[in-house]
Amino acid sequence: MSKFQFEVLTPERIVLQTEVESVSLPTQDGQLGILANHAPIVAGLEIGVVRYGEKSGQKKKIAIGGGFMEMYNNKLTVMADVAELGSEIDVLRAQSAKERAERRLAEKEAEWDFSRARIALQKALTRLEAAKED
Repeated sequence: MSKFQFEVLTPERIVLQTEVESVSLPTQDGQLGILANHAPIVAGLEIGVVRYGEKSGQKKKIAIGGGFMEMYNNKLTVMADVAELGSEIDVLRAQSAKERAERRLAEKEAEWDFSRARIALQKALTRLEAAKED
């Protein structure tokens, strides 16, 4: 299978630079699969899990907190607000964030910002999904 360059960037760091066979991304229009020699495209990304297949055949995941992607000249660049490799995620911290967000959403009379709590829950669930072994 043909390969292409894949990089994930955040404002703070370069999360990943590698050669891959395939990438699946959570775009604003749904899941998008990218293979080598894909037509040029730019798309907005949602909070979700990016799945990619390395040239070794190993499948890996990255949790992202939204952003943009660009495929051009056989190179896919993801510019994310936040991004964590599945192997870097602290599962206990993500589980704690999930439980805290669920408690805030359950409090009917609380003065929490419910949209922020929903986003926090979505991010925590995404981090837990990315940390899971397939």
